[in-house]
Amino acid sequence: MTATRTPPRLALAITVASLMAALTLTPAQADDSPSVPPGTEPSATAPVEVDPNDPDLKLPEGATLAEPKVLDIKQVVEDQSGDERREDTNADVKFALQAEVLFGKDSAKLNGEAKARISAIAAEIKNQNATRIRVFGFTDNLGSYAHGRTLSRQRANAVQDVLDQELKDSGITYEVRGYSEDYPIASNSTESGRKKNRRVEVSFPRGEN
Repeated sequence: MTATRTPPRLALAITVASLMAALTLTPAQADDSPSVPPGTEPSATAPVEVDPNDPDLKLPEGATLAEPKVLDIKQVVEDQSGDERREDTNADVKFALQAEVLFGKDSAKLNGEAKARISAIAAEIKNQNATRIRVFGFTDNLGSYAHGRTLSRQRANAVQDVLDQELKDSGITYEVRGYSEDYPIASNSTESGRKKNRRVEVSFPRGEN
């Protein structure tokens, strides 16, 4: 039997279409069906091999290349204890605070140390002149999913309340969500991993200053 050969131009188009589908972001949804947190979107697992000598890759006569684009670069800084983590990209700033430094066990009541940590985040929000702030709560996989959803949302609400008090800016818009055990950043098979997953994340756009 004779195998059918896909034309090079069609093969390249299929490859590009597949990559675009893999990079499609999940649209925002209502609170009862949370959207995907920033930084967890799917990405290509490996680059596609391209033959640089393929004649189909040559520019047609008179064509020009698009303007160059600066790729997003992520910088991650975590304190020695692992209690706090900061991620900076070209577009956003994100802080992740472990629940243990903010709350008691299975509680959404902020402890005495929490306000100082949240105040430091509020100062950075002012520095970046941010007006859109996301506050997302997460838990580990212990207990029921429904309980985790409630607790993570209550913890996110508690952090948002302090930010609101610190910033005193009616022009700021908050997006507050609780994700329970969804979107872990470490394995839930160990206590050290579960500790990292029990967290509240505060993210906001980077300013131009």
